[in-house]
Formats: sequence, structure tokens, C-alpha cells
Amino acid sequence: MRTEFKNNLKFLRQERGLGQVELAKKLGVSKGIISLWENGLREPSLSSLVAISLFFETSLDELVGMEELKQKNSL
Repeated sequence: MRTEFKNNLKFLRQERGLGQVELAKKLGVSKGIISLWENGLREPSLSSLVAISLFFETSLDELVGMEELKQKNSL
């Protein structure tokens, strides 16, 4: 999940024109947490994943890159 999620989160944030600080405020977390997630140094909890998917109006599958994970594992 790490690579897909961090890339998807950063893409969605930038697509909305949000900085890390703005997104952190909207999600109720620190800017440092957003940075850790986007750099793949920490993974969000399930409740955080749900909050992120609701905020960006995307599915959890899309957020974590489930399709990419399926393709990697179906060799």
C-alpha cells in the first residue's frame, strides 16, 4: 500500500490545490502526519483512510491503489 497510497494522497491534495497544512486542518491531523504519509514513512489508520477517502470523495480501493496491488500480485 505504501507507494500507491503516498502517491495517490499527494496527487489528490495537489489536484485540489491544497497544501499539507490545509489538508491537515481539514482532516484534523498535524502537518507532520501528512508529510509522513506522503513520504511513505508512516501509514494511516483505518479511520484516517476512511476520513481521507470521504474528504476526497474517492473509494478506499482507489486511495490505496488496490488495482495496482492486484496486478503486482497476479504474476
